[in-house]
Amino acid sequence: MSGSVIEIARSWIGTPYVHQASVKGAGCDCLGLLRGVWRETFGSEPEDVPAYSMDWSEPQGDECLMRAGHRHMVVKTLGECVVGDVLLFRMRTGSVAKHLGIQSKVGDNPQFIHAYSGHGVIESRLSLPWRRRIVGRFVLPIQE
Repeated sequence: MSGSVIEIARSWIGTPYVHQASVKGAGCDCLGLLRGVWRETFGSEPEDVPAYSMDWSEPQGDECLMRAGHRHMVVKTLGECVVGDVLLFRMRTGSVAKHLGIQSKVGDNPQFIHAYSGHGVIESRLSLPWRRRIVGRFVLPIQE
């Protein structure tokens, strides 16, 4: 499954960054990328996503992406690195975790695919500064 997930995620590379969007080639944010990969893998999203602001869930300190990961995906320990893992990042200490990516390579040169403001969907090196921000690691569920 992870090979096809990575192929799907890579097919989104070059999609512009557009807050709240989830349309390959037209625009998406990091959640929109995961939503699009989910749709291409499973056919429909597991739940509706309400509208959200750029600072969503921060004022309330609400870990909504962490909870959604626990609801809809298999939770892994942070040290288990496998291609296809969904990564959840906390961008600043004390803030809520609200950036997502998909691990595309492991080993000496780990990489991940994500939608990043100002860059669109890109494949980035999973450098030490990025790795230090990972607070959740999930596996997309196996469809029955």
